[in-house]
Amino acid sequence: MASERVMGSDYLHWAKTSSNAKFNLATSGLANLRLKDLRVSLDDLEITDGGYGYAPLLRAIGERYRVNTDSIVTAAGTTFANHLAMAALVQPGDEVVFEQPAYEPMLAAVRYLGADVKRVERRFENGFRVDPDEIEAAVTERTRLIVLTNLHNPSGVLTGDETLEVVGEIARRVGARVLVDEVYIETLFENAPRTAFHLGREFVITNSLTKAFGLSGLRCGWILAEPELAKKMWLLNDLFAATPVHAGERLSVLAFQQIEELAARAKGVLDRNRKTLNEFLDTREDLEVVRPEFGTVMFPRVVNRTSDQLCRLLREKYETSIVPGSFFEMPEHFRIGIAGDSEVLESGLERLAAALDELS
Repeated sequence: MASERVMGSDYLHWAKTSSNAKFNLATSGLANLRLKDLRVSLDDLEITDGGYGYAPLLRAIGERYRVNTDSIVTAAGTTFANHLAMAALVQPGDEVVFEQPAYEPMLAAVRYLGADVKRVERRFENGFRVDPDEIEAAVTERTRLIVLTNLHNPSGVLTGDETLEVVGEIARRVGARVLVDEVYIETLFENAPRTAFHLGREFVITNSLTKAFGLSGLRCGWILAEPELAKKMWLLNDLFAATPVHAGERLSVLAFQQIEELAARAKGVLDRNRKTLNEFLDTREDLEVVRPEFGTVMFPRVVNRTSDQLCRLLREKYETSIVPGSFFEMPEHFRIGIAGDSEVLESGLERLAAALDELS
């Protein structure tokens, strides 16, 4: 009997089993805070609650993004928020237009759901920008969903509201939705955080506290959708997760109460580390890169070779990890994170330079 293919995410399997290294430049989020950094006491916590959403958490999300609570669905991180949103929006055989390069777990999830996936390129030569003309050429009357990340994962490029409005108009003409994963857009650190949810009813947004604030362990994610669709997602979630971890919900409320302090800490780390990476890139003629102003990652291209050998050499000889571009269907690239410890980044870049020199 032939064995069945096990569905899953190749990237997340690699991240959990093979990405760790002494000089880890593969991570894309701020280092996790310690519990005491949230100024938590046991009196703040309980372990039992029920219903569709913890009201204080829904209010905190709604106030931050200027969204009514009946348009908010909480979920265990952005990855699960994406899965839940797509499961509510897509039936087997539906057509989904999906950006390329893409965050592989999202792409794997929509394929798992049985969608007919069509790709639209975000080209290095075009600064990885979204091209609405390509999206318009790809959509048909069968298209039910258009999927984007903003900031783009893996390049970190920001898509402006004008472009997204055009994408929304394209979706509206064929009766489709636009799913935008905004987990990295928090690193713009605006006083009023930007979200495409306000651009039109076509937009469904996912986000979390994970990447910009060092709160991955809370698994505080959410979906923003019009109320009728949000209700559908809550009901569907009964089959997936049933009841959230209530202690995590209460910790998340505390995090929102301290969000400006957490953002200031994160901004200091990212500003310092982005400067360090840009200064390194200035010295390398063997790397080409679109340099985003915001975000926690960049996506360099190795001149005249793939990155596979570079990634192996870094791991095996230099105790350093970066993300192979093959996980984003662009093997000549690699993704490097700047959200970790500044000394680790500096030491990792020294080893990256040595490995590049050795290969050349």
